[in-house]
Amino acid sequence: MGKTIAEKILSDHSRIDAHAGDIVIADLDFMIGQDGTSGVAIDSFRKMSAKKVFDPKKIAIIIDHSSPSPNEGVSAIHKKIREFSKEQGILLYDIGCGVCHQLTPEQGHVVPGDLVIGADSHTCTYGAINVFSTGIGSTDLAAGMISGKLWFKVPETIKAVFVGKLPKGVYSKDLILNFIGKIGADGATYMALEIEGSTIDDLSVDARFTISNMAIECGAKAGLMKADKKVMEWVKGHSKRAPKPVEADKDAQYKKMVEIDVAKLEPQIAKPHTVDNVCSVSEVAGTPIQQGFIGTCTNGRLEDFQIAAKILKGEKVDPNCRLIIAPSSKDILLAMIKDGTYQTLLDAGAVAVTPGCGPCVGTHNGVPSDGENVISTANRNFKGRMGNPNAFIYLGSPATVAASVIEGKIADPRKYL
Repeated sequence: MGKTIAEKILSDHSRIDAHAGDIVIADLDFMIGQDGTSGVAIDSFRKMSAKKVFDPKKIAIIIDHSSPSPNEGVSAIHKKIREFSKEQGILLYDIGCGVCHQLTPEQGHVVPGDLVIGADSHTCTYGAINVFSTGIGSTDLAAGMISGKLWFKVPETIKAVFVGKLPKGVYSKDLILNFIGKIGADGATYMALEIEGSTIDDLSVDARFTISNMAIECGAKAGLMKADKKVMEWVKGHSKRAPKPVEADKDAQYKKMVEIDVAKLEPQIAKPHTVDNVCSVSEVAGTPIQQGFIGTCTNGRLEDFQIAAKILKGEKVDPNCRLIIAPSSKDILLAMIKDGTYQTLLDAGAVAVTPGCGPCVGTHNGVPSDGENVISTANRNFKGRMGNPNAFIYLGSPATVAASVIEGKIADPRKYL
C-alpha cells in the first residue's frame, strides 16, 4: 500500500513502516519556541532535571510575539529566554529579527523532508517547502530539546487540489480562506493536508507559505506541498543543508479528496468571530473599518507588501482609518526599503512597527477600541485576538486590506488593479 507525504516522513524519522493511526517515536530535525511559550518550556526543562539540550544547533527561540517588551512581566520572560539560550548555546533571534515562521525557513534551518516541531500552532507553515512541521505544547518542546525525539500519531491525510488560473485580485489568502470556509474549522482535525494542483504550481513560494500557514485553522497538523523546481530553487538560496524531498505514492490512501476550481473565485473575507465564517468580499463591501493591518506569519512577506503598495501608490489611507504594517523579518524590511515598497506604504499613511508579530497577538501595538472593525491579513479573528474582545476582526488578502483602508470601508481590490 502506498504512502502519503506525512506517512513517508514519519516512517523515515522513526525508522519503521508507519501508516495512519500508528504511534511512532521519531527523530527531530529542528525545533523552535517563541517568547509566548518558551518560558514554560524552560521551566519544564528544569523540572525534568535536564542539564543540556540534545543539540544546540537544532533549536531556536525567537522573541517575536511581544517585541519589544510591552511590560516588566514580559521583560522577565525575555530575560529568562536570553539567559537560557546563552547557557545552552542555542540559537536566539532577539527583538526585531522577525516572526518565528518567517525566520525558520528564511535562515535555512529547515529543508524538504524534515520533521520539525514548534511551540506555536502555526509551525505548519513550513509544509509549503515539503516539511512535516507541526505545533506542539511547551512541555513537549522541553522533551524534544532534551531527547531530540518526540512521539507522534501518524495522521490521516486529506488531499486538497486547486485547479484553474487565479482571477484578477484573487490571491493565495483567498484560496485558503475559501477552503476553510468549505470544510469548516474542524474539518481536518488531527489530519494532514496535501495541497497541490495547477493553481498551486503557478504560485510563488511566498504565496504557498500563506496557504500552509493556515492549515491549522481547519484543524490540520500539517499543510504539505511538493518540493517542485520553485521550492528547490528557493531552498537552495536559503539553506546549505541537503534537502530530501518527499512525494506521495500514486496509490497513497487518503481520508478524502477536495477539489476546488478557482476560475470564478472572488476575493474572500472571513467575518467575525471565526475563520470559517467566510464569504465573498461583495457580501460585506461597505462595512466601515477603523484599522487595517498587513503583516503576520501569514502575509508579512515581501510579495504581500508589494501587492499592497501597487494599490496604495498615489493613494492615501482614509483619515478615519489607520493602517499598520509589520514586516515578518528584518531581511524583508530591508528588501522593502531597497525596492521602494516601504516608502510607498509610508507615503500613503501606513504606520510601521517592529518586524515581528505586531498587532496580531494583541499584547501590544495596535489594540483596537471597543466596537471598532479591523481588516487584517492575519490568520485568526477570534474574539480578543488583537487584544480587545469587544472589537471585530475581518480577514482578507493584502490587496483587500489595501483597498479597504483607502475607502475606510471593506472594499473589493479588483477596482484598483
